[in-house]
Amino acid sequence: MDIKQIQELIKFVSRSGVNEVAIEQKEFKITIKTNQTPTVINTTVPVQTAPQVLPAAPVAPQATAPAAPAPAADDSSKYITVKSPMIGTFYRSSSPDKPSFANVGDEITSGKVICIIEAMKLFNEIESEVSGRIVKVLVENATPVEYDQPLFLVEPM
Repeated sequence: MDIKQIQELIKFVSRSGVNEVAIEQKEFKITIKTNQTPTVINTTVPVQTAPQVLPAAPVAPQATAPAAPAPAADDSSKYITVKSPMIGTFYRSSSPDKPSFANVGDEITSGKVICIIEAMKLFNEIESEVSGRIVKVLVENATPVEYDQPLFLVEPM
């Protein structure tokens, strides 16, 4: 990671409102702390770049909306929620003209790429940790997502 990437990361952290971000790669480890209200972010997502560059959506602060009402208790208990492992911009496909990685009704297996989250111009392929059928996509394409934000509802197989 060069100094320009570090400077961009510092700007991203200050705009996102998080208190601390730590990145660890083979050659180095960096932790950036701010004086804002603490937000804990722990993730172990492998960093991979997508073959094509997607247009970056502007990161705009969003008003905190009340949590979406959960489906009826008997319905939600049988579904697994796939959550975002990081802050960034959610993409359902590798480029606008490519098909989505996962659609409602698709069967997914553990390790299958289900979306991409772009953070600091790095496109991270997010792999499913569960096997099952996609019941609902909870996030619109090309929108900002927060750490631990629900992305998909999956019916386990």
